[in-house]
Amino acid sequence: MKKVRWGILSTAGIAQKELIPAFKRATNAVVTAIATGSGIEKANDVAERFSIDKTYDSYEKLLADPEIDAVYIPLPNHLHKKWVIEAAKKGKHILCEKPAAINADEFREMEQACKEHDVLFMEAFMYHFHPQHERVKEIIESGEIGEVSYMQAGFTFYLEEERRGNNIRMSDQKGGGSIYDIGSYAIHSLRNILGAEPESVHVHAITDPDYHIDTDVVGYLTFPNGIRASFDSSFNLAMRNEYRVFGTKGSIVVPRAYRPDNNGGDGLIIVETNGVSRTETLNGDQYRNEIEHLSQAILEGNRQLNHDSSNTLNNMRVIDACYESIKTGKRVTLAQ
Repeated sequence: MKKVRWGILSTAGIAQKELIPAFKRATNAVVTAIATGSGIEKANDVAERFSIDKTYDSYEKLLADPEIDAVYIPLPNHLHKKWVIEAAKKGKHILCEKPAAINADEFREMEQACKEHDVLFMEAFMYHFHPQHERVKEIIESGEIGEVSYMQAGFTFYLEEERRGNNIRMSDQKGGGSIYDIGSYAIHSLRNILGAEPESVHVHAITDPDYHIDTDVVGYLTFPNGIRASFDSSFNLAMRNEYRVFGTKGSIVVPRAYRPDNNGGDGLIIVETNGVSRTETLNGDQYRNEIEHLSQAILEGNRQLNHDSSNTLNNMRVIDACYESIKTGKRVTLAQ
């Protein structure tokens, strides 16, 4: 079987821990090169550990390699725009870590570059590729929990004090903050499961006085047809990654919404109606599914991605509105 030849821009932790192993499990993709901007020794070490053929001491050199079809970009958020555009100019298809950009205007520039150079772009919301979410939508569509009127989503974890000083999540200059890092998942899942775009957001945040980033956030959103939703994200609470959907007849709880891989890929769906609950378990390899989906689209020349640029742009627009609401303290209406 023909495989897409991938290069990786940087030796970031998520690449080593999650994506490179997932590329190894994929049937239609192979990592052939890795680049670093901070010393070739680190790239050589990662390449040796994962049997990657080529290493480069600059991102430019990797992008110039004609034997690379696509690149994965796990760089800090503030660098996404520059390197997505550079990759597009070199004709490389792109899988870029979330959030794709710092704001919607940045992403519009990135999207335009990808269109001009005829390359596919996909934002790496890996959770989206786990089968539990399509199953949730099926249950809602069946009418089992009645008419949905409210949804809640939350993603939190405790970032230890000793790790904060040199962590990019805490850097205002590098696109840090809990909304960008984990709140973006919660916002995305609200839009994904409800199948609609919010009309307004009203967000409250606790901002760290030293790092100047949002560590704790609670947001309230309104959707068409009177549907309401809320989300929260935090660096100061224990690990929690879930969403809950409430209807007139019952509810659905998804307690492993974003990181089922922490439980061997097992996602859980708990449905309760009339005081009686049942649980469904669905297994999925979300990182592998993400890679194979984009790689197959590249191989087939297919421009219809399950997670396309319009989805990314709409999520960025909501994130922009969240930060505007935090800044002004007011409810922000989104243009439809």
